[in-house]
Amino acid sequence: MDQFDSIRPYNDDEVATVLQRLLADVDFLSIITQYRFPNASRYLGWLLRPIIAWKIRKELGPVNSVLALQQRIASYVERSITQATDGISFSGIEHLHNGEPHLFLANHRDIVMDPAFVNYALFQAKHTTPRIAIGDNLLQRSFVSDLMRINKSFIVHRSLSNRREKLAAFQLLSAYINHSILNDHESIWIAQAEGRAKDGDDRTESAILKMFHLSRKDEDFLAVINSLRLTPVAISYEYDPCDIAKARELYIRATTGEYKKQVGEDDASIAQGITGYKGRVHIHFCPIISSGFADAKQLAHLIDQQIWRDYRLFPVHYLAWAMWDQQDAGLEVPEIAEIFNRQEVLTAQQEWQRRLAACPEQHRPYLIMQYAMPLQNQYRCNALHT
Repeated sequence: MDQFDSIRPYNDDEVATVLQRLLADVDFLSIITQYRFPNASRYLGWLLRPIIAWKIRKELGPVNSVLALQQRIASYVERSITQATDGISFSGIEHLHNGEPHLFLANHRDIVMDPAFVNYALFQAKHTTPRIAIGDNLLQRSFVSDLMRINKSFIVHRSLSNRREKLAAFQLLSAYINHSILNDHESIWIAQAEGRAKDGDDRTESAILKMFHLSRKDEDFLAVINSLRLTPVAISYEYDPCDIAKARELYIRATTGEYKKQVGEDDASIAQGITGYKGRVHIHFCPIISSGFADAKQLAHLIDQQIWRDYRLFPVHYLAWAMWDQQDAGLEVPEIAEIFNRQEVLTAQQEWQRRLAACPEQHRPYLIMQYAMPLQNQYRCNALHT
């Protein structure tokens, strides 16, 4: 047995078997049925499930590799982008070394769509898509694990409580990431922190950076990171489909000291993140970081600076900033009318007011913070470099 079998994505020779397993999974077919036929599925799910399984089997019949699967589902991703966004743009592709693998470290706002949008940008630019890190807390059902691992996802064990088991899991993860890049020549996508930045404050956890080095501890930290071609990625959403739910969670944490997820909450977040309105989305690939650090703390600071500086700000961020009672008053932030045209501002004001109205009053400060924080981070960052 390969040492990485418990966490790695599925290989090409496993694709056909996994697809057959998915098409026999009632839970998987039920979710597809509910998505395609939300009303009829309540009464005719038993009839629609086998029809959908037959249709998917027919569409995916020739698929016998991961690349062929990604090519086949590209149209569905494009449809999701068309239906739930006002367009996706990307920049910084020139910073990538064509034909060489990268360690993409991105800010994290959405469970599924963050890596999906990065994949889409790379696919459109004719670059190979990366292997994607996903927490085992999201893989409670077998079909979800199959679905993610057949699409180049590998498992990060986050639910372990035993310290020794957790260290062993980190060592295995570190070895797998290094093996993927150095031996398999496959890029990696991983979030800069465990869990989404629900308050809009994108910050890199130094523990993740230390993990990259864990399986090569006898080597210099800077040399190890350089060998992985660490590339920060700034993912910017005009609107977050889960913003009101995140505001609720932040409010509960602030007022009670803790927040306990309800059963099915992650599934609901995934569904809302995929189908909910996002406005415009921008992906920026920052230059590879190869100098200016000697340890994980210094590296985290450099990554944060790049992501904050290259985050695409939209009108809603300026609208939220103007309302935020915790804003850094010392920052020189221009008026919104100086940056965006009148129609763009009016459109943003309408959508922003709609979101505020839909958010309970006591939760609104946390909604405002989500959109104001990226602006504050960027202007603070710019002030330091002027």
